[in-house]
Amino acid sequence: MRTAQTDLTGRARLRDAAIEGFAAQGFGESLRTIAARAGVSAGLVRHHFGSKEALRAECDATVLQRYRTLKAESIHASPARLFAAFPPDKGSGILLVYILRSVREGGAAGREFIEALVAESLLVTREAVERGLVVPSRDEEARVRLLIYQAVGALVVRLTMHPDTALDDFESVMEQFYADTMLPTLELFTEGLFTDNSYLEQYLQHTSGNPQPPAAPAGGTPPP
Repeated sequence: MRTAQTDLTGRARLRDAAIEGFAAQGFGESLRTIAARAGVSAGLVRHHFGSKEALRAECDATVLQRYRTLKAESIHASPARLFAAFPPDKGSGILLVYILRSVREGGAAGREFIEALVAESLLVTREAVERGLVVPSRDEEARVRLLIYQAVGALVVRLTMHPDTALDDFESVMEQFYADTMLPTLELFTEGLFTDNSYLEQYLQHTSGNPQPPAAPAGGTPPP
């Protein structure tokens, strides 16, 4: 006998199978293949979602929610606890590759996904600022957007340079991604890059409409 609970369970199982299938093979994955991955009949996909577009929309929303949960958990965990969980599990790899697929696909869906990713990250970053974990920005949204573009773009470039990467080997994708990016990312986030703030100060003065002339070299005269 079918109940509301079994319907919910079947829907969730199909959604999770679709997320993994889309990540592993791309968004061309057929409903029949998704159903087979979930171990149900193809008719149940249309019963629960009506169309592939509706299924994709629910998958996108679920991936974004899980991404935000992972980010929120990471800012509440101590560094020791966070790195004790390495290497990341298969689920994290599926999320990473799904996001990559969405961006590489382009089009309206890819753009909407990036905008949603920025919005989710902005919420998490503001919480991190309030907790004193992250320094505030003069333009929080611009900083978050840059970091999202850099993180996703770095993954796209890396996979372009290594076209033989098996995207359905989620654990390996995650392990290599973190091996390539974790140390330089933590160095930049923790220690910065410039040794002083002169470039930032000059830029802020320039954009304020009151640029200051550069200082004269020692023993010389100011530039004309």
